Amino acid sequence: MKNINVSRNNFMLHLFSLFLSIKGRLNFLQLERFRKFDEQSYRNNFEKEFEFLEFNKNLIKEHCSPNLAIAFDPSFISKSGKKTPGTGYFWSGCAGRTKWGLEISGLAAIDCENHTALHLEAVQTVGLKENETLVHYYLKIILERKNGLQELSKCILVDAYFSKTTFVNPLVNEGFTIISRLRDDADLRYNFEGE
Repeated sequence: MKNINVSRNNFMLHLFSLFLSIKGRLNFLQLERFRKFDEQSYRNNFEKEFEFLEFNKNLIKEHCSPNLAIAFDPSFISKSGKKTPGTGYFWSGCAGRTKWGLEISGLAAIDCENHTALHLEAVQTVGLKENETLVHYYLKIILERKNGLQELSKCILVDAYFSKTTFVNPLVNEGFTIISRLRDDADLRYNFEGE
């Protein structure tokens, strides 16, 4: 990866091995128990940005087939407190209603030949502008990562919620192909006269 120095590289390798080996909760005190770094070092390193999309994209290019598609789907996370940034009312598909908590938008690369999906990036829904809808926010997430995503695939898979012209048309204009199903309340006004 570009723009990653030796100390950051060593920290990330150490961190990934801890993620796989520690059972239970992960916090800075728990990480300090392994004594490679102290608590403050973990805090300082977590404040620095890391290009997870670039990192995961490189892994996917190295280990997956070229027959890929990009999947995008927001997920609800239950959260009871009111001080956490980004808390609000979001749709929970499990509950079938809006609930108080957090929301992350997940991007994944689906390897069609190996029948697997690998995570690319998760983006927390936070900082919606006053007149911005969630659909526009989701669209902005994809368009900000357009170049990196199109290196893997120009095909995006989304669920029926995204079958809206405000989401589909801007992505098609940017060179993406959208695969989705239509919403249950879709009003089909035009007859399809193609092949």
